[in-house]
Amino acid sequence: MKKKEETFFQLISQKPWEASQAKLDNKHDGKTLKLSREKIGVRTIMVVSTVIFSFFVVAYADRMLIHDWKNMPEPWLLWINTCILMITSYFFHKTKIASDRSENVKVKNGLFTVGFLSFTFIFGQMLVWYQLLNLGYFAASNVANAFFYMLTTIHGLHLLGGLIFWGLTTSKFLKGNYRISKMQRSIELCAIYWHFLLIVWFVLFGLMLFT
Repeated sequence: MKKKEETFFQLISQKPWEASQAKLDNKHDGKTLKLSREKIGVRTIMVVSTVIFSFFVVAYADRMLIHDWKNMPEPWLLWINTCILMITSYFFHKTKIASDRSENVKVKNGLFTVGFLSFTFIFGQMLVWYQLLNLGYFAASNVANAFFYMLTTIHGLHLLGGLIFWGLTTSKFLKGNYRISKMQRSIELCAIYWHFLLIVWFVLFGLMLFT
């Protein structure tokens, strides 16, 4: 059975001067946290992205209280795009399960499906922009418009960044140039990132929908 991972609080509360702790330290393998570099990297990206989006959400909430704020319409296509992102996250979860079971055919189909749906979401967001611009909702026309384009752009860029790693993972899988454990970890981290993007989109979409 694997040892339970030490939390950050447990690490800083240790007392190395005590004899019992000294014995444990002598058996330490040198690792502070039992996390791979990939997991640390993904978690760092998610934390930084959460901070960035939080700042923009706070700025959005404060700025909308000014009298010159004019709400934008919510195109029906945004609802479809939201459903697409939900389905994408679901398929990534299923792909992760198939990877854990070494069901390679399902993994391949899942990766292709995730890629197709992700690009479809981005294309759908561009169509939303096209519709709004044709209706005269330019970024320079109102602060609310500028926030909408900015928030959807940042979210889209995060998704494009995720697609780069999806592409690398898919390429290695198709070439067979991987270790099973490493491929499983890569798919798991990609799935976690897609779930994160879905949660962020729920927050942004809900903010724009109900304000």
